[in-house]
Amino acid sequence: MMKSVRVWDPLVRLFHWLLVVCFTLNAFVLDDDSPAHEYVGYAVLALVVVRLVWGVIGPVNARFSSFPPSLTAAMRHLEKIARGIPDQTVSHNPLGALMIYNLLATMLALGLTGHLLVQPGFHDSDILEELHELLSAWGVFSVVVHVAAVVFESRRTGVNLIKAMLTGNKDISDARGSDKIAEEQA
Repeated sequence: MMKSVRVWDPLVRLFHWLLVVCFTLNAFVLDDDSPAHEYVGYAVLALVVVRLVWGVIGPVNARFSSFPPSLTAAMRHLEKIARGIPDQTVSHNPLGALMIYNLLATMLALGLTGHLLVQPGFHDSDILEELHELLSAWGVFSVVVHVAAVVFESRRTGVNLIKAMLTGNKDISDARGSDKIAEEQA
C-alpha cells in the first residue's frame, strides 16, 4: 500500500525546474559570448543563493539537515542496490544527497567563474576560461548521471521521482511504517 507524503515545497520545485531551464539554455542553446548567456548565468547564481538560504530556513524536507552528505551512508545505499534490497526515503537517498551537493557546488562555481570572466583583468584569462568550460562539462556529466539515477531509482523503488518533483508529493510504500515516515518528516 502506498502513502502520499508531501516532500518538496513549491520553492524547491520552482528552483529545480528553473535551474534545469537556465543550465540547459547556457550549456546548449545560448552563445557563450552573448549577453543572454551572462544574464542567465546570473540567474543561476541567484537561484543557487536562494536555495542555499532555503536549505537553512525552509521547511524540514528542504533543509540540508534532512539529507546530509555522507559517504558512509552512500556506500550503504550502494550495497543495498547491489544486494537488491529495496529502500525508500522521504527526502533524497544518500547518493542523491551527494549529487545535490555536487550540483549546487558546480552551479555556484560556474556562476562565479562566469562572473569573473566578464570583469576587467579576468576577461582574457585562459585558465579561468578553461576552468569555466571544465565546470560546464562536469555539470553536463553530473546532470546526465542525476537523470539516469532518478530513472533507475524510480524503477527500483517503484516511486515516481519525476512526478514527485512536479507535484511535491512522493508516493512511499506504507510498508516502511507510518512512524518512520513521520519521524523523517519531523
